[in-house]
Amino acid sequence: MLQFQGNIPSKLPQTGTSIFAVMSKMAAEHKAINLSQGFPDFPIDAQLIELVNKAMRKGHNQYAPMPGLPKLREAIAEKVSNTCQINYSLDTEITITAGATQALFTAITTFVGEGDEVIIFEPAYDSYAPAVKACGGIVKYAQLKQPDFHIDWDEVKRLVSNRTRMIVINSPHNPTGSLLSQHDLKTLEALTRNSDILVLSDEVYEHLVFDGKKHESVCNYPELASRSLVVASFGKTFHATGWKMGYLLAPENLTTAFRKIHQFVVFAVNTPIQHAIAEYLSHPDHYHQLGGFYQLKRDFFIQQLSRSRFKIIPAKGTYFQVLDYSAISELPEMVFAEKLIKEHGIASIPLAPFYNQNINNHQLRFCFAKTDETLQKAAEILCKI
Repeated sequence: MLQFQGNIPSKLPQTGTSIFAVMSKMAAEHKAINLSQGFPDFPIDAQLIELVNKAMRKGHNQYAPMPGLPKLREAIAEKVSNTCQINYSLDTEITITAGATQALFTAITTFVGEGDEVIIFEPAYDSYAPAVKACGGIVKYAQLKQPDFHIDWDEVKRLVSNRTRMIVINSPHNPTGSLLSQHDLKTLEALTRNSDILVLSDEVYEHLVFDGKKHESVCNYPELASRSLVVASFGKTFHATGWKMGYLLAPENLTTAFRKIHQFVVFAVNTPIQHAIAEYLSHPDHYHQLGGFYQLKRDFFIQQLSRSRFKIIPAKGTYFQVLDYSAISELPEMVFAEKLIKEHGIASIPLAPFYNQNINNHQLRFCFAKTDETLQKAAEILCKI
């Protein structure tokens, strides 16, 4: 086995393997039901598969334009206009990306430099902070408040300084399933007014909102949208996470800067899949029905857990359900999650790794983007613990 003998500097010396990879690997090793990593275990729409196949057969297998296919960007512009009543230019304000994580990393890399401060709300999706640190930025953490994981805006105001470059928001929220409200967005709008602060809005679960509630996108607030980079995901929307297909919305001057980095990260994104999604988006029902589809799964999973000792913290969006096990064990979250895999054959994600400090709220995240059969088997196990 070859090994470099010299000094190896690292931009992220304290960062290990993502918790998603760790728990999925452990689940596979122990043949556990995997409700940890967020991916569906049911097939995607056969029509979408056929559209990809058709595009390949037509010869759409070479590089797409760097910003993405014009017809896909046009379809996105129409979709956003219909859902948020805002018009983004397909030429200068919409960019197709290799999944949402690439969009997030490229956005942070583009605008965050040495010593810039970025405010992140934790528990936070684990790609935000490492990207900031790799750019020499400084992460300022604000904790979402229990039990409903809301933002304490007075705390955020105290964190803002003349070095604040960006605020990262995520709604519907991974890992907690909480939602930002109209009050939250208006407060953020007022907080950033007359400043150079950018907003990076992770909205990959935008269509997965439950109980008649509305997704509050920054796109609904023109003043806020003028300083925001909005990240979305087709992989999450259409149950095809392995396709790594997303997009970024931003004003022209921000998009111009973003594309300068984007072109050297991936240049272009999968061509036949872009053709397929562009055609698929012509039928709005493909995404309008998603909230109801996943709400049924959430409700089924919760109903199956009714006899368990876990406390349910209701998910308002996403396809993740947080369960509190404080009535069952005092073990730290990572230890208890490993115990569930090794002794009970079910995999989850502890919330602790989504914090920068040593946190133990006795909470685990379970993905319910699974077949009813999978969810029933998982719930049977959990009810016996």
